[in-house]
Amino acid sequence: MGQLEAVPQLRPKYLIKDKDRHGNVRWYVRRPGHPKVRIRAAEGAPEFWDQYRGALEGKPHSSAVDAPPLRPIFKRAAPGSLRWLCEQYAKSAVYRHLDPRTRYVRRGIIDRLCHHKNDGDKPFRLMEPRHVRERRDEMYDRPEAANAYVKTLRAVFKFARDDGLCDRDPAREVAYIRSGSDGWHTWSVGEVRQFEDRHPVGSKARLALAILLLTGTRRSDAVRLGPPMVDHEGWLDFTEYKGRNKELKRRAIPILAPLQEIIEATATGDVTWLLTEFGKAYTSNGFGNWFRRRCDEAGLPQCSAHGLRKAGATIAAENGATAHQLMAIFGWRALRHAQRYAEKADRKRMVGEAMHLLIPRLPAMAKSVPPQRDAKKRWDDLGENDSEIKVVLREMVPRAGIEPATRGFSVRCSTN
Repeated sequence: MGQLEAVPQLRPKYLIKDKDRHGNVRWYVRRPGHPKVRIRAAEGAPEFWDQYRGALEGKPHSSAVDAPPLRPIFKRAAPGSLRWLCEQYAKSAVYRHLDPRTRYVRRGIIDRLCHHKNDGDKPFRLMEPRHVRERRDEMYDRPEAANAYVKTLRAVFKFARDDGLCDRDPAREVAYIRSGSDGWHTWSVGEVRQFEDRHPVGSKARLALAILLLTGTRRSDAVRLGPPMVDHEGWLDFTEYKGRNKELKRRAIPILAPLQEIIEATATGDVTWLLTEFGKAYTSNGFGNWFRRRCDEAGLPQCSAHGLRKAGATIAAENGATAHQLMAIFGWRALRHAQRYAEKADRKRMVGEAMHLLIPRLPAMAKSVPPQRDAKKRWDDLGENDSEIKVVLREMVPRAGIEPATRGFSVRCSTN
């Protein structure tokens, strides 16, 4: 073996270099219109340049030929297999009508499902609830991933039933795992103040906080809000991004004075208020990552953009908003979403009003009631004072309309 000859800084034609996720350097020859060929010899060795020249001539070195392929070779799905059913689902209008992000996530779940223990090659009609349950339980430490697996299988088999490919849904009989988590962290008022201290009025981060908190929108809507959505009454009028392919949900909310002040004090765009450093509108994921870094700068690693929507609902409920008012503010159609915040606020309010009842009370002192004087003693007490006698007589006179007690009245009452 000859001496190593380092690859020159000005690389030969079509020679490219990259690193894998472990940091290992890999060399390839990439010619337009030809497959990418990996050079497996040590960098700079004579064999390295032999393999490079062979790749240029379309004659890869024997070591490259014998090496395993860079990408797995997928065989065609057999009709009736689970992989075949998933392929039919991916071609359907039901799948294509989903949001691009949902399709991306669901496709990843389907790929992992088909590769797990070669489940993709097995007949989907033989799949039973116990098989779904076993796979779900393998992910017990990741309950959200397990539930997403069950949800995806339900969608696949629902398509199969609707299309007449099978008559039962094994995933429908498998329950979701209760995660016991409250989801995204809900910001406290103190955390909001901490973020505001770090990002003053006029900064883009402060504007983003105000939009999320004072409109109650999701980040997918917050990145789209801007002057074109403001009507002549000064209200925001827009259609929610989430679920737009299923049902259009229009929202109309007023722009609160604190939000308007921050908008006027911040550099904004003509179409959207929030812009990237390149002057373009944010994507939902890009904005979430950017806002995540702003939270870290404020010392709030537990906070996120979605947590501000929950914080707004909590603050409104604690200020006295009813469940139906919360539904109108945040665009919820199901009452259960609003009731969760309203009931939590009611419990907090009732606890604050009733907590003092846990403190034991001292026994109250019994009040002494003076005994009434009998009639004889009162008679004796009157003496000869005319004024006192008149007062007593007035007290003894019956109300108007009642016949005074006389001997004749008493006799008539007794005989009747």
